[in-house]
Amino acid sequence: MALTKFNRAVEGIIGGVLSSLSSIDEAQVERMIDILMESRDKKILIIGVGRSGLVGKAFAMRLMHLGFNVYVMGETITPAIGKGDLIIAISGSGTTRLAVTAAEIGKEVNARIIAITSFPDSDLAKLAEHVVVVRGRTKVAKEKDYFLRQIMGVHEPLAPLGTIFEISALVFLDSLVVELMHRLGETEEEMKNRHATIE
Repeated sequence: MALTKFNRAVEGIIGGVLSSLSSIDEAQVERMIDILMESRDKKILIIGVGRSGLVGKAFAMRLMHLGFNVYVMGETITPAIGKGDLIIAISGSGTTRLAVTAAEIGKEVNARIIAITSFPDSDLAKLAEHVVVVRGRTKVAKEKDYFLRQIMGVHEPLAPLGTIFEISALVFLDSLVVELMHRLGETEEEMKNRHATIE
């Protein structure tokens, strides 16, 4: 049996991710790097729910490898966040309740907030000091007509729910790590030395 849906999904996902990543505003990336560099001696909290949370954990791990003081929301050892600390919240829709609530609390204690979302006018984005827009189909497309979805840039259900956003966010953040390595003068060997020896 031919893997028709599988092959179409591979093409669709790769195409969707490439399209998403090519639309990211370099000025937004540069500003996020500046904020991260300014936060080297502060606590950094990564917020994400579901698959966005998994993307956040992967990014947090790399920040740890680079020597940042980074935590993930929901872990038992995560300390209190305070004035001047940094929250990076990842939500394709920008409306995920837990992410928005956590950002609201962060704003109350004067933490800095970066939002990574597909919707720059979302509740999460409005709470943030800085927004990086990573386009992607989040959840289920409302438009049923295939050709209209293509014209509108909405990806078909072969990439279900938030897949395009989540993979695009992962590639974006991993690419950001490479830029941070360069600017910090960090080598892969130095990062490896910070990696867990028990896992």
